[in-house]
Amino acid sequence: MEAENKGIDQKLFEHLNAAYNKSSFYQLLGLRIKSLAPGKAEIVTETAKKHANSQGMVHGGLLMTAADSAMGNAIRTLGIRAVTVDCSISYLAAAEFGKDILAVGEIIKSGKNIFFMEAKVWGDEKLLAVAKATFYKNGVIEV
Repeated sequence: MEAENKGIDQKLFEHLNAAYNKSSFYQLLGLRIKSLAPGKAEIVTETAKKHANSQGMVHGGLLMTAADSAMGNAIRTLGIRAVTVDCSISYLAAAEFGKDILAVGEIIKSGKNIFFMEAKVWGDEKLLAVAKATFYKNGVIEV
């Protein structure tokens, strides 16, 4: 699956994809960019047994990582570097093995240096989790 550009600068899109695909942590989890739009990012992965917790369920950390990644990349679509300051998640349902999960992150409100974010994580058409986070701007992306 190729990532889809939904309206951001093409050079920035290519830069974000290349950087994402180089991340060994994202590769380990199987996370991929599905699409990038101004202020919005979609991250996807197929759940597998490697994502199991000690109870034999999909680990919530996978959902949290996908949500955090979606929120961070939503900011990056604007050419802004930012880091997570605070993040919380509410788990609403268990993810199923062998199914895709989709994390959709977007900017709720932004100031000069602070961004308030939200991500929803879906499994098929079922809402699995909702995350909220605060990010701090720490630079701009040079492409």
